[in-house]
Amino acid sequence: MIKSTSLIFIYAAALMISCTSQPESNSNTEIEEKVTEQNPKEMLSEAYQLFKEGKDEESVRLAEEVLAIGKETNNDTLVGRALTSLCRNAQRTLDTARLAELSQGLKELAQTTGNKKWLMYRAHQNAEMWRLVGNMKKAESFYNESMSISFETGSMGMYTIDHFNKSFVSTATGNFEEANSLIKKYYALRYESDSVYEDAYGLIALSYLLEQQKNYPGAHEVATVTRRLFKEQNLFPEPPDEKPLLKVEYKVKDQLDSVTLEKINKQSTSESVASLLEKYLK
Repeated sequence: MIKSTSLIFIYAAALMISCTSQPESNSNTEIEEKVTEQNPKEMLSEAYQLFKEGKDEESVRLAEEVLAIGKETNNDTLVGRALTSLCRNAQRTLDTARLAELSQGLKELAQTTGNKKWLMYRAHQNAEMWRLVGNMKKAESFYNESMSISFETGSMGMYTIDHFNKSFVSTATGNFEEANSLIKKYYALRYESDSVYEDAYGLIALSYLLEQQKNYPGAHEVATVTRRLFKEQNLFPEPPDEKPLLKVEYKVKDQLDSVTLEKINKQSTSESVASLLEKYLK
């Protein structure tokens, strides 16, 4: 009887151990699956989206995770893209020291891999930062470097967007003719790629140009349509690009009365990218 009771206790104990260990096994499996499912490229895309939404802490965390993965696996592409992502975040707080550190990483990556595109990204990110800081001379120099490399390497996406970006520098320095030409070239390149005029982002540059030329009604109309299209297309402008748009919105409210502003708001509801380009771009 004692022997039988002992066997029952042993069996019960074994069963309890089996039951309690099973959830731990499932939990570990779930954790492993979650880690396995994490795609570094998707993480970078999410980091970019978080950055555009102003959620820098989460964006930086993801980019740094990808940077660590890239270094551990000797994946130059992941390292470069993660460094570029972190450069964007440095712009938000105008952290030029952090940008210099990240830029050095991109420069070294270009040297070790022989891939000049990392120098292009470095130049582009520096241009964006210095435009935000207000040093237009440095910004223009870096944009020129970025455009030179992007054209040389066939990176037409970057080549296109830097026409838009550089137009802000031209506008800010009073070179309105060049700014107009750069915006026009930007839309020509976009049209070559898409065969449509649906890019609302470029309208920011046009609005800023009109405001600097003291065409406040036109600037307000373009800015209003830009915001409407951003909302419809679920777009979030990046810090260097939204800054001039905010300036336009502030300036027109100071220059135009409420009746005029409201009238323009109503008239602009049917305007499109194409109609505004035809109306204001020379």
